[in-house]
Amino acid sequence: MNYIDFFKNELLKFKNDGFYRKFLPIKRSRDIFPLTKINFDSFNNDKNISDNDIKIWCTNDYLNMSHNEQVIDRMVEVIREVGTGSGGTRNISGTTQYHIELESKLAKFHNRESALIFNSAYLANQSTLWTLCKKLKDIQVFSDELNHASLIQGIKNSGAECEVFKHNDLSHLESLLKKYDHDKPKLIVFESLYSMDGTLTNVSEYVDLAKKYNALTYLDEVHAVGLYGDQGSGIANKYGVSNEIDIINGTLAKAFGQIGGYIAGNKELIDFIRSFTPGFIFTTSIMPSVAAASKKSIEIAEQSDFLRKDIHKKANYMRKALTEVGIPFINGQSHIIPLITNSADKTRLYSEELLKKYKIYVQPIFYPTVPKDTARLRITITPKHTYQDIDHLIRSLCSVYNIKRNISHNSFIEKTENLTSVNVI
Repeated sequence: MNYIDFFKNELLKFKNDGFYRKFLPIKRSRDIFPLTKINFDSFNNDKNISDNDIKIWCTNDYLNMSHNEQVIDRMVEVIREVGTGSGGTRNISGTTQYHIELESKLAKFHNRESALIFNSAYLANQSTLWTLCKKLKDIQVFSDELNHASLIQGIKNSGAECEVFKHNDLSHLESLLKKYDHDKPKLIVFESLYSMDGTLTNVSEYVDLAKKYNALTYLDEVHAVGLYGDQGSGIANKYGVSNEIDIINGTLAKAFGQIGGYIAGNKELIDFIRSFTPGFIFTTSIMPSVAAASKKSIEIAEQSDFLRKDIHKKANYMRKALTEVGIPFINGQSHIIPLITNSADKTRLYSEELLKKYKIYVQPIFYPTVPKDTARLRITITPKHTYQDIDHLIRSLCSVYNIKRNISHNSFIEKTENLTSVNVI
């Protein structure tokens, strides 16, 4: 077998199907964000675009915490004190006071007894679900059809039987739960906010079903922590059921602006995962400076209701504007606004046109991130985006969608005073 030919042919097929991706090398400078610099020389030698005035509309740094002065100072302080690396796995010299303090903070943040840090939320999901489903013999898993790849992969790797229920469809989920004996081990795996659709979940209803049918619950709050609930503690907190979810998964890499993931829950359950999960045991721990900066970021986010309200108010404003001009989008009532394009080629074309003509960077989203023929442009708004920025984006989208609307600079501004934040903060 010619291995290189195999790889070339697979890549060629992937490209011909329209699913190959290029990544823009961006520089998210603190002093100009959401404007960014892009090194087009290393991308495609495109000299038709200035490299220093592109506006980003697709960041996951939801609260701009990666640019926060206090967070940066804390990270630098710890680097200067203990260096850059952790020195090992958590079992072998890689546990520091910063890791312990962060885990304590995360447990308190979610109103749980214990928490455990992983190098990413993907690793936390995959490793935790693999361990649970391997150790709980004959377990039956129930998974939302739009669950993240990390959740799906963890379930698949375990070899556990899995029933897939329709997205956020409690009736369908219950019809599946009814099929199994009350005493059979069961696990419901779902998210509180689905990032590709922007849809929200009534977490309390899942808790009620889990109690009724004797099932464990595993909730991914990755895109919700920092932005929803009391002090940004997530959507489970908003519904008052944080302490009734068996395992909450979250990330340090989105609203908190750092890197890493975690789980939180009952102390025995978390200790069980700590003791039996290879993805935790055999991985070098995150940098102590990242742990310290993450803790500082959470502390700031807890006191930042004004930022959360600002984001949701702007998201409301944008949804209203999109509706008025007739641009199709998925109205999930969250801070994430996916614009519908369906075709991967069209999505890529729209993204390129926004970049070249209007200096707007929105990464095209298509298979395998979302199912085939459901491609989209995914918009996220941060506190550093202004209403004028949103108006410019709407005007630019009207052009690429070929919608003939004359939108003045203040076309929607006067209406913002009557907009209230989404009722999920």
